[in-house]
Amino acid sequence: MQKVNCFGSGLLGALMLMFLLQGCLKDTYRETYQIYVPTYKSLTQVRSEMKSGPAQPLQNIGKLNVFGNYLFLNEVNKGIHVIDNSNPAAPKNIAFINIPNNIDLAVKGSYLYADSYSDVAVFDISQPANIVPVKFLNNVIKEKNRYWYGNTVNADSIQVVVGYTVRDTTVDVKQYRRWQSCANCMYAQADLKGVFYTAAPQVGVGGSMARFTIVNDYLYAVSSSELYSISLANPVDPQLTATRNMGWNIETIYPFRDKLFIGSRTGMFIYSLANPAAPAQLSQFTHATSCDPVIADDNYAYVTLRTGTTCNGTLNQLDVLDVSNVTAPVWQKSVPMTSPHGLSKDGNYLFICDGKDGLKLYDATNPVAPQLAKHVPGLETYDVIALHGNAIVVASDGLYQFTYGNGTTLSQISKLAIETN
Repeated sequence: MQKVNCFGSGLLGALMLMFLLQGCLKDTYRETYQIYVPTYKSLTQVRSEMKSGPAQPLQNIGKLNVFGNYLFLNEVNKGIHVIDNSNPAAPKNIAFINIPNNIDLAVKGSYLYADSYSDVAVFDISQPANIVPVKFLNNVIKEKNRYWYGNTVNADSIQVVVGYTVRDTTVDVKQYRRWQSCANCMYAQADLKGVFYTAAPQVGVGGSMARFTIVNDYLYAVSSSELYSISLANPVDPQLTATRNMGWNIETIYPFRDKLFIGSRTGMFIYSLANPAAPAQLSQFTHATSCDPVIADDNYAYVTLRTGTTCNGTLNQLDVLDVSNVTAPVWQKSVPMTSPHGLSKDGNYLFICDGKDGLKLYDATNPVAPQLAKHVPGLETYDVIALHGNAIVVASDGLYQFTYGNGTTLSQISKLAIETN
């Protein structure tokens, strides 16, 4: 009598049914998404729009450069606000320079130098309300490169993403997977909120968070790993003279006389400008991993260390270093802080932006033992530039100005407020 293996045939049938069902589900499964489709302009078109126009509201402000009676204030990734500060008690926002992906800036004479992606743009600021570009240096800061590929040199042929159109789109799984291979496309579930992030001529004074600075006839810029030296002998036609690899996690650059003080997440570097075309390292001071802007004066450097998502580390403090021997910096003192960011020093006045703990003024008459003289709570501070009795503070809710003097006096005189959507 022949036996029939019902279990085996039943299993085979079940497997075939599952396969068929999977095929049906794969073909019919659909989902609704918001798709962000990029729109483009040629780089030539984008650059033609990099000029000043009507003043724009302050919304997400960053780096600051003080030049005479004018403040040049970065709007992160969008451009630069031009502020008439001839009366610090009533500053006037007079113009906005449209510069996509701009973060850093520096000023000398009649020219402003600003980054735009990996390029460096030169602007004529001789008429602050009518600022125009006069030169573009292609792909200098290569770590920020988004569109220079191969041997391309023609700005007309380069396409730059300038925005996105958004629409709800119902697709099957195959189409969804094709989107995943589109580098310039973004998408989100339709029921979620999609977000797109997108003595010579006068030299401007930058803050301690700056990555651009000018010393004499050179612009120096740092990226996360490189130091760039750019000659301004002809200010309208800058020339890159040297690129030096410094490792990783470079953050800020600060000039003092013939030295550059460069902050990284692992320490402070001091570079000599004996050969300004190619700065040479003199020394390095190593500390625990942390974000650390640095400033310096004759014999001392001041470094703030802070924690944070990108900073790592566990320290929130001010370190005072003796740099009288620039080849061998020596730690002198640490002062506990809450979340210190930028800092500035004017004579014996030492200002610290302590994040959400506000603005702090220290008496640094004894440089190795600064004493807290005044604390302004209630604002979240980012960077400060102190000049001639006027402290200009970049904060999360606006641009503040304070007068100071007599060791303990610190009085707010104005505020340009952030305008939120």
